[in-house]
Amino acid sequence: MSGFAFKQFNIAHDQCAMKVSTDGILLGAWANLTNGNNLLDIGTGTGLLALMCKQRRPDLVVSAVEIDPNAYRQACQNIAASPWPDIALYQQSIQTFYSTHAFDLVIANPPYFNHSLKGENAARNAARHTDGLSFAELIEAFKRLSHAKSRLSLILPTTEALLFIEYAEQLGLYLNTHCQVNSTPDKAFSRSLMSFSYIKTAIEQSTLCIRDANNHYSAAYIALCKAFYLKM
Repeated sequence: MSGFAFKQFNIAHDQCAMKVSTDGILLGAWANLTNGNNLLDIGTGTGLLALMCKQRRPDLVVSAVEIDPNAYRQACQNIAASPWPDIALYQQSIQTFYSTHAFDLVIANPPYFNHSLKGENAARNAARHTDGLSFAELIEAFKRLSHAKSRLSLILPTTEALLFIEYAEQLGLYLNTHCQVNSTPDKAFSRSLMSFSYIKTAIEQSTLCIRDANNHYSAAYIALCKAFYLKM
């Protein structure tokens, strides 16, 4: 069984269309988890984000939703084998997910390909393309499952992030925090870490470079992720 070993838990991902990625690790380490008692992970896949958030805030009540049956089963296994088997996992689409309470925090590493060519792997297509969960549907799900002080954290490629910011504002959500990420100092920004809420504020802007000029993990990336990487 292929997998990824973290300091406090392991992620098996051989049955998941989307494997453990730097995007997921970045978001799980970066998302603001303060001022909240419960969190929802939309499209949990392997369970990575739910587990990272639980490691950072063991007192946080975490729920996760995953539509793909293979990913759901693997997430169940990963969560059951972790120090936090109390994470609640639901196999269904977020469009049909219902909760008796609103969530303080919502996190997602969403699909983002809007019009690109698809491969032959249907599960991977579903995980990567917005056909099954458009940006508007993700925002509407957040609005339905949140309250006036809730926050949404997510990661997207730079171009898609601009589209999401535009959609969000049209639907009453505002960008509060924005961290632009590049892989090396000579590369353009390729990812955006973002948090949104119903409250319009001055945007807190920052940047993060994953590797330095010598192709080693940068000091900033190590500081952000060292609680998770086994050999960092």
